[in-house]
Amino acid sequence: MRIAAVVVTFNRRTHLQVTVARLLAEPLDHILIVDSGSTDGSRAWLAGQTDPRITVVEMAHNGGGALGFETGMREAVARFDPDWLLLMDDDARPEPGAVAAFRAMAPEADVVAGAVRYPDGTICDMNRPWINPFSGPSIFLRTLLGGGREAFHVGPADYASEQPKTIHGASFVGLFLSRRAVAAGGYPDGRMFIYGDDVHYTLGLSAKGMASIFAPSLRFEHDCSTLARGDVFRPLWKTYYHHRNLWRVYRRAAGPVLFWPLIALMVPKWMMKGGNLPPDDRRIYRHLIRLAIADAARGNLSRPHAEILSRAD
Repeated sequence: MRIAAVVVTFNRRTHLQVTVARLLAEPLDHILIVDSGSTDGSRAWLAGQTDPRITVVEMAHNGGGALGFETGMREAVARFDPDWLLLMDDDARPEPGAVAAFRAMAPEADVVAGAVRYPDGTICDMNRPWINPFSGPSIFLRTLLGGGREAFHVGPADYASEQPKTIHGASFVGLFLSRRAVAAGGYPDGRMFIYGDDVHYTLGLSAKGMASIFAPSLRFEHDCSTLARGDVFRPLWKTYYHHRNLWRVYRRAAGPVLFWPLIALMVPKWMMKGGNLPPDDRRIYRHLIRLAIADAARGNLSRPHAEILSRAD
């Protein structure tokens, strides 16, 4: 079983150093690192690494995590033809023994998601695997009747269990993808920049019949900061990508019939968010949401990142 880890990094050298050290201690065949245009010394540090398992791909500019993972997966498959890919951000890494535990599993599934926790051991909410709420009437009703995220995300009891659980998708942190899964699903859409690219991609794998499981015995650590305060992302420019890409995720999850009534309910809720922000921030925030909705409705994924930053100024 040949396993190639893919790590995407941008200007987080301190985190990257910890992650690389952790990966080198695991039984991995290859470690491919995509540097998305770092300017903090990451490239110089990577250039000094001598372990032959490490391969560095330097991007000309920062295309976000989505383009980083698309590029990294393509390069890893082309260069190494691995049996499995293992995906993570630069601030995420396996806990000691996680890759060895995966090798011992010999999983029958094509997509295997590990249990991701913060360094203090609490569950990392943003990396909780999930079941498509539109996949059946019972889970749809639980979600509709106020269950929220808890209705369709893997819960604490699943993390405490030793038994794998069937899922429909997971994040690109601690995610193992088989060669068969990549052959069936292709690669993530790098145009999504950040947020939702992993959800969109793994939903597509499930739709193509790839079996996906959550394996609580495969533990990963994510040393990340909180992405949002309340319902508002910081910095504000992230708001645009979150809502534009969420439109695409909803469309894939709900299907062509249920999507339109769903989005008709969600858009007004989006526009009401940020009410507690200072006036200038609220104006920018809602402007970015309107722009995201307009671009998503037109299928426009080409708006330059520099423009998004300037609009959030």
